[in-house]
Amino acid sequence: MDAIRVENLTKRYTHTLAVDDISFTLAPGQTLGLLGGNGAGKTTTISLLLGLLTPTAGRIQVLGHDMARDRFPALQRMNFSSPYIALPARLTVRENLQVYGHLYSVPRLKARIGELAERFNLTALLNRPAGALSAGQKTRVALAKSFINQPELLLLDEPTASLDPDTGDYVRTVLEAYKRETGASILLASHNMAEVERLCDEVLMMKTGRIAGRGAPEALIARYGREDMEQVFLHIARSEEL
Repeated sequence: MDAIRVENLTKRYTHTLAVDDISFTLAPGQTLGLLGGNGAGKTTTISLLLGLLTPTAGRIQVLGHDMARDRFPALQRMNFSSPYIALPARLTVRENLQVYGHLYSVPRLKARIGELAERFNLTALLNRPAGALSAGQKTRVALAKSFINQPELLLLDEPTASLDPDTGDYVRTVLEAYKRETGASILLASHNMAEVERLCDEVLMMKTGRIAGRGAPEALIARYGREDMEQVFLHIARSEEL
């Protein structure tokens, strides 16, 4: 069973075709990179996968559940992180994690928060209001939140944004270890091409709502005759062809 199966997915707004008839799968235990420039359709695709938007057409299955008819069992087994979605500013880091822990009915929640605080170097911040954190600290809290229910599927939007190189490297190591230890699947949207090369088993390049390229990072680099994924990204983004 695929962690994600998307078939002919389309999302149309009044004057915009945000996602245009895309199909892809994410295999269990794999990391799939979702790449593209601003306005390519990545955020809309993630919102559709989370059930936050209703597709205009097409079908989404997540962990064996049809997201149009049976999304709540899937949502309990997955989680999401984005540094661009603010946590309640007046709640402390601990209180924010408690809220999400209760939403997911996490057992031994106090111990779980302690484990995540240690893993993401948040122990000294637990009693600080979320609104008083730096951008990098907020990113680490968002990541801790996404791990709260030990998800089988992680949807990560720019998970290392605002992090310094050392902390970013540490977070990538945590993601690699989590996938190795649990067999979790990860959908990763990122503009950090070195991160994509390191973490992703396969990549989807989106452009104007469609899939403009797909394959393992090393295969795409070879196919386009480039030196790295950054050059591949620029080539596809600047090409007039899909």
